[in-house]
Amino acid sequence: MPLVLGIETSCDETAAAVVDGDFHVISSVVESSIDQHRAFGGVVPELAGRAHVTTIGPVIRRTLKEAGLDQHYPSIDGIAVTSGPGLIGSLLVGLSAAKALALAWDVPFVAVNHLEGHLFAPLLEQPDLEWPILTLLVSGGHSLIVLQRSLGQHEVLGETIDDAAGEAYDKIARWLGLGYPGGPEIDRLAQTGTAGALKLPVSMTGSDLDLSFSGLKTAVVRATQKHTEVDLADVAASFQAAVCEQLLRKLRAAMQAHEVKGVALAGGVAANSLLRSGVTQLASEFAVVSHLPTMAMCTDNAAMIAAAGLYRLASSGPSGLDLSANPNWQLADVS
Repeated sequence: MPLVLGIETSCDETAAAVVDGDFHVISSVVESSIDQHRAFGGVVPELAGRAHVTTIGPVIRRTLKEAGLDQHYPSIDGIAVTSGPGLIGSLLVGLSAAKALALAWDVPFVAVNHLEGHLFAPLLEQPDLEWPILTLLVSGGHSLIVLQRSLGQHEVLGETIDDAAGEAYDKIARWLGLGYPGGPEIDRLAQTGTAGALKLPVSMTGSDLDLSFSGLKTAVVRATQKHTEVDLADVAASFQAAVCEQLLRKLRAAMQAHEVKGVALAGGVAANSLLRSGVTQLASEFAVVSHLPTMAMCTDNAAMIAAAGLYRLASSGPSGLDLSANPNWQLADVS
């Protein structure tokens, strides 16, 4: 059974994992530098890069130890590493580590697109899933609707034309004086609020599947400036309802246009309670299987990178050691 070591350093999580050829997670370690970024209300690239330099070695050693492998010369068959998209400084730390270990251990390494990694996350928890499936991939930097026809065969049907959903959450949370990251804070506060208490516009009502959250963000700012008496929980609930309404409306349209056997959530915003409930209802309505990741699989991790790497090594072969990081690598460009 082949074993692949995955390395993920695209943003503020330093992660490593060992996954076997059946997509079983043998070990997985994630160290986040989020505490260093809270005071700034967002990820500071320089701080994130320095944190990766400090933690990448210990994280990999711990991962190998937990997998029962020799920490100096482990019996693995390849290394998969995120090479984009993401913060260039952070990506370079993981990529450099992967190249060095590939040379030292004489094993192939393969560059993995971070977004494709998220698409492989459901396989780690439901390896028997049936294709095709529609995936709503929503995070702090990306919002996409992806049709997955089979393993590694995907088509981007729609994506945000401005802010990503998670980015909008963080910006509104900062405007409301809440903590970082904004998604969990707004989700928690919205549980006690009334959706619709703050009148917000419906965005992107056209027939295409693209998304937009910049206008909604501006509408919240202007509405709260005008109606200063509105309860904070009502603002959170109204904003969250507007975000999820747009995401679910577009996902519904995609499900009407494409015959699929399942619908999946991926990315950090996949942890949102209202969105998870909405996707479950859609799956029931269309009589398909819903694939909702556990909280551990919503956030960035290296197990999903290793899973994608297993496929890419088998289908495309290893990457060259001259490969560089690509901070703007689009999912649509993955061949």
